Amino acid sequence: MNRYAQMISELKTPEVMKRLTYLYGQRGGMLVAQSARYSHLLKRHEELVGYEGPIAMISAPGRTEIGGNHTDHNRGKVLAAAVNLDTLAAVSPRPDSTVNIYSEGYAPLSLTLDDLSVREAEKGTTAALVRGVADGLKKAGLRVGGFDAVMTSTVRSGSGLSSSAAVEVLLCAIFDELYNDGKLDFKRRAQISQYAENVYFGKPSGLMDQMASSAGGLVYIDFQDDDAEVREISYDFAARGYALVVVNSGGSHDNLTEFYAAIPQEMRAVAACFGETYLRRVQPEQFMQTLPQLRERLRDVNADRAILRAAHYFAENRRVADEVSALQADDLQAFFRLVTESGRSSFCYLQNIFATPDRQELSLALMLAESKLYKDGAWRVHGGGFAGTTLNFVPKRSLDSFVREMEAVFGAHSCNVLDIRPVGPACIRLGL
Repeated sequence: MNRYAQMISELKTPEVMKRLTYLYGQRGGMLVAQSARYSHLLKRHEELVGYEGPIAMISAPGRTEIGGNHTDHNRGKVLAAAVNLDTLAAVSPRPDSTVNIYSEGYAPLSLTLDDLSVREAEKGTTAALVRGVADGLKKAGLRVGGFDAVMTSTVRSGSGLSSSAAVEVLLCAIFDELYNDGKLDFKRRAQISQYAENVYFGKPSGLMDQMASSAGGLVYIDFQDDDAEVREISYDFAARGYALVVVNSGGSHDNLTEFYAAIPQEMRAVAACFGETYLRRVQPEQFMQTLPQLRERLRDVNADRAILRAAHYFAENRRVADEVSALQADDLQAFFRLVTESGRSSFCYLQNIFATPDRQELSLALMLAESKLYKDGAWRVHGGGFAGTTLNFVPKRSLDSFVREMEAVFGAHSCNVLDIRPVGPACIRLGL
């Protein structure tokens, strides 16, 4: 039996099976599916790399945003969770500075870490993320080095589950596990990931996606200060009879950066009218009292839309705190009401449901969810918006019919029934 066959057999050991169950949950056939997925990735690593030593199986989760739509980039509050969809890599170190990535569905990537400067031609690519993460780690005083990685992902690009953040956090975890003995803390890992996305990839994201993926579990995050407050929230929706369902409406987030970018820009334009950089430092009462002056001063942006988006921000920040309080009091109906209010505010005031009037799949998904869940459950836009997905809290007794009816409209496999993943990046070492 060769080394790869031995490592595949290790996946069947009780220790590894227990670890996989912890990461992915026990929902129908999940353990069998993940074991097969890990085995397939090892076989691909053997075909493409053929390393003689141990292999690190490193996973980073996608995230779901539960509360706090477009608040993080203005120092706001969010409620988010890591989910049991992930980007997974079979990784081996190299003796040089070359990084080779073989990712299913994409052309192979090869680059050297000798030059970590920003390259305009690479923006929007995985190569940019590799360089950005490596540069961020070096600036933090940590080591980087070459590696060979064979990757696959169940966090689909443009799905609203933060595929880019999962990749960034995974890259951080790879460098950390291979070259820094896994000593990188989750906050610094998230910050380095955001740095790569903002500076190298060219997307002006906030920190929520990276922090949720990096921290794991269900977390309340307050971005008021540079050292964000992150607090784990203990709540089991499944035990209360509800499932988290993300519905993919079919629209992609790709090529929508300008629409995302306009939201923080307009919010910060409002803040600037008060001499502040972020809305978090503006008092909501002061904002409401100065609306006539704001309309006059906001000449470089869509003034009325900027005001509406700022109004969403202030209300959304309050809602996040109220959502946490509702969960702590085990008041699910109050929580669901707040989640739905968040979705309506995004629709009416934040205006991130569609980018152009001719693409309204997300609007349709929200309408259908409301028609099915208005008596019990909740629904809202999921993540950045403008396309992509909705988040739904669905009673388990009606889960099958909900999935069936939504997929009749949006296609097979458009519904992801998710479990909250208790941890962020995870490493399983095989062949030791």
